[in-house]
Amino acid sequence: MTSSNTTHETTAEPNLHRKLNARILNMIAIGGSIGTGIFLASGNAVHSAGPAGTLLAYFLTGIMVYFLMTSLGEMAAYLPSTGSFYVYASRFVDPAFGYALGWNYWYNWAITVAAEVVAATLVMHFWFPHSSNFLWSGLFLGVFFGFNALSARGFGEAEYWFACIKVVAILVFILAGCGMIAGFMSHDPVGFKNWSVADGPFHGGWLAIFGAFVVAGFSFQGTELIGIAAGESHEPHKTIPKAVKQIFWRILLFFILSILVISLLIPYTAEQLASSDVQVSPFTLVFKHLGITFAASLMNAVILTAILSAGNSGMYASTRMLWYLAKQGHVPKIFAKVNKRGVPMNALLATTFVALLAFLSSFFGNGTVYFWLLNASSLSGFIAWLGISISHYRFRKAYVKQGRDLKELPYIAKGYPYAPLLAFALCLIIIAGQNYQAFMSNHINWYGIIVSYVGLPIFIGLWFSYKWIKQTKVVKLEDCNFQFERG
Repeated sequence: MTSSNTTHETTAEPNLHRKLNARILNMIAIGGSIGTGIFLASGNAVHSAGPAGTLLAYFLTGIMVYFLMTSLGEMAAYLPSTGSFYVYASRFVDPAFGYALGWNYWYNWAITVAAEVVAATLVMHFWFPHSSNFLWSGLFLGVFFGFNALSARGFGEAEYWFACIKVVAILVFILAGCGMIAGFMSHDPVGFKNWSVADGPFHGGWLAIFGAFVVAGFSFQGTELIGIAAGESHEPHKTIPKAVKQIFWRILLFFILSILVISLLIPYTAEQLASSDVQVSPFTLVFKHLGITFAASLMNAVILTAILSAGNSGMYASTRMLWYLAKQGHVPKIFAKVNKRGVPMNALLATTFVALLAFLSSFFGNGTVYFWLLNASSLSGFIAWLGISISHYRFRKAYVKQGRDLKELPYIAKGYPYAPLLAFALCLIIIAGQNYQAFMSNHINWYGIIVSYVGLPIFIGLWFSYKWIKQTKVVKLEDCNFQFERG
């Protein structure tokens, strides 16, 4: 076998440019998980499960995400590919499973781009309440398209600065919050008195903690973007391990400390924690305590940045996955064409068009079609996580069975085989509990169940229809393909 450095130099995709360096990859990994989930939904979780219950839920989710990212990091550092989940699942599990994962991830992000356009439009109404929805939607969709049309580096630089703004906002929040808790900044020391309010620190029992666990799962989605970006990263055998190693501690810092500050400063019984209004966001309330009169506008700007970051990343991920599906012959080859800047423009245009159609569906039938599309995509991230965990389990097992030396892996995930199996089990639990409330009333809410879980039959339908048409079989461990993709 050739040396690691020589081998990895041949892994470059034939048309895409490797322009994403370690600095950008680190921010993609961090920024992918920082969105409205932490700025708005975290307060709702504290209100529902209490401070300790929410911290437990987010800590367990953080561990699961760490295992998932180390699993993905091991595969992506050794076999960097824009096809990511498609490639690993097809090679180490079943080609039909990979096919379904590829389409699953594409439509997930294509629809998510539309969702971010809607969210950004609502945010702009905070400052311009009587402005046109179509004006802002056209502007933001154009922004997503523009950054991705520049080059992979253009996307990466935009994502880097979007992520920097979010990170700075969270760090300022944590530092200011700790100062207030300690009694600085003209504020009496708080201590843990808000943890003993009512039936705290655990509130609502195990079901409430489970609900917070589901919310936390959605909050962390996006960290897997590093797998897609690996296909256009510079020296992925070096940059991917560096990015993965930093994910867990930064997730722990941003999410756990933010929730701890919120729970210490604001009683979990406070009704404003249950609101999605930016004016009563936990972050807004803390900044107001600091005497920042424009705290709501400040947080609205940060939330807008988070939305733009998610839309920018979504456009990138879905475009690259469609490009890869075209390379594999699943869609017309026209979508596999790449321009001189290394951008698959036809795939980008097609994804933008689908996002536009999804957005327009929010104006018809009281948004029913759009609501169903969103629910179809909401499970897709967790399905991708399932694919990562089972692919890594099979990857390592096949690697050892074929007599390969683990020392040749650029990055070795810790805790195998228990880590990917635990992550797989936790993902199944989150998927199963998407709408557990539908089963809790006197009568089962069948409509709620269908709407919440509609993404599952779509994925299973893609999987087994392809399996039936192509007559694919589970790949034998001794037949798993570890060859690097060449031009």
